[in-house]
Amino acid sequence: MKQILQKKKLFVFDMDGTIYLGSRVFDYAVSFIKRLRANGYRVLFFTNNASHNPDFYRKKLTRMGFEPQDGEILTAGDVTIAFLKSHRPGQACYLVGTEELCHQFREAEITLSETAPIVVTSFDTTLTYEKLDIACRLVRGGAEYLSTHPDYNCPTEDGFIPDSGAIAAFVTASTSVSPTYFGKPYRTAMAMMAEITETDPEDIVIFGDRLYTDIALGKRNGVTAVLVLTGETTEADVEAAQPEDRPDFVVASLAEVDRVLFEE
Repeated sequence: MKQILQKKKLFVFDMDGTIYLGSRVFDYAVSFIKRLRANGYRVLFFTNNASHNPDFYRKKLTRMGFEPQDGEILTAGDVTIAFLKSHRPGQACYLVGTEELCHQFREAEITLSETAPIVVTSFDTTLTYEKLDIACRLVRGGAEYLSTHPDYNCPTEDGFIPDSGAIAAFVTASTSVSPTYFGKPYRTAMAMMAEITETDPEDIVIFGDRLYTDIALGKRNGVTAVLVLTGETTEADVEAAQPEDRPDFVVASLAEVDRVLFEE
């Protein structure tokens, strides 16, 4: 692992379950990321959790001691907005998301409407039956259906809570229409990451706690993928996965990567 990681230029980190869990920061992750920067490596924090905007994560990561720099934070919401601006310019959306995400869409000059030709669902901790009903009615009526990210659960200190993928599953069950997903593990996310950082995929390594998002993003796009066992995935899950879906490396936590890269 050491020889491979030494050659990388960009170290990409999932957030919840990888560098912290809810409000509990992993101190070893803080020290590891600081050592990466001190040794000339670039860092990117990339989360599928679109319920908050980059400014929220910048403040949270700063409080936790990670000292995020300009251009080091990317969310699935950013990727979805970039797609809409480039490929659906001027079209309105009906958004099932938090007020924070709605504000982010408005700031990007995307009109939000209950009669829009596009429905976008996300991780919405303010979810109501009315929101779901409107989304389903629009999708049944022919609206294009998008989702910011496919995560079924969000890890917290008290266990898992339903995430964007679970909300999308509700809409799909009611309408028989599956969304186009953004964020990890989809190529759109990797393309935007490479474009923003001006880094080739072979020079990137991604760390995360989910096989079907973080690890799949790497495996599907020619990027080295390292699974940490501090979040959703267990060793049994790795063993049960198909060989092509398994990470390049499995570690107990980022503390192990720190030791391998800088101490051994």
